[in-house]
Amino acid sequence: MSIDGASKVEVTAKPTRVPLLRRPGVARALAPWCVGLVMLVVWQAWCTLGAVPAYLVPSPLAIVQQLVIDWPLLFASLLATLKITLLAFAVATVLGVAIAVLFVQSPLLEASLFPYAILLQVTPVVAIAPLIIIWVKDTTMALVVCAMLVALFPVISNTALGLRSVNPGLINLFRIHRASRWDTLVRLRIPSALPYFFGGLRISSGLSLIGAVVAEFVAGTGGSGAGLAYQILQAGFQLNIPRLFAALLLITVTGVVLFGLTVWLSRVCLRGWHESEL
Repeated sequence: MSIDGASKVEVTAKPTRVPLLRRPGVARALAPWCVGLVMLVVWQAWCTLGAVPAYLVPSPLAIVQQLVIDWPLLFASLLATLKITLLAFAVATVLGVAIAVLFVQSPLLEASLFPYAILLQVTPVVAIAPLIIIWVKDTTMALVVCAMLVALFPVISNTALGLRSVNPGLINLFRIHRASRWDTLVRLRIPSALPYFFGGLRISSGLSLIGAVVAEFVAGTGGSGAGLAYQILQAGFQLNIPRLFAALLLITVTGVVLFGLTVWLSRVCLRGWHESEL
């Protein structure tokens, strides 16, 4: 095809191919792994070149070797701690949501009881754990109660905040159509509160694990049902520092996995309709 005697050549521009490592999603996912790898290499080099004794600071390789050697013992303790953590997390979630719903439905009840929820939050669990262990005869239930008290407040506060954070125009719309309190709660307040609720779960999951470990430290329970806190205490007494770090590694990984599960659950429930996950 020619225009004024000059030939016109149509060129279709090919899309520029972005290298894999320059893609935002890939770079964002690899960044923390790269930082962690550098830290481990520096740690290993410092322990090796500096001839740091294992009873002071064990190297990452020594920790992994000890984890493999003591895996049956540490895995059994991990299951015991994880049992306390999950039970406390479940109880804190159910109880926290129920209390938050009651607070939103009755401002007088919230004004009467919310200060005591704050009081439980600011009270160190180490101070009240011995009393709970004495009052509750079953050791497992006592540890669950201690961990639950640590994890309860974030669920209450975040869920209550979400239940209140509703568009006033939508509330007026429901009132115009004479919707009942139940319909307003189920169809309006709860969907609006889900992002806040899952935010509370992310905090509460880690606090449940912390509360379980602290409660095990206070209780000092041993035997076949001993948790990771008992193994940390025993390793400290025996100066088996690699085993101590291996138990700490298991606690850390467990906390990260719990946090990741709550993030995944939030994305599954909010994906496709809420702006936080679009």
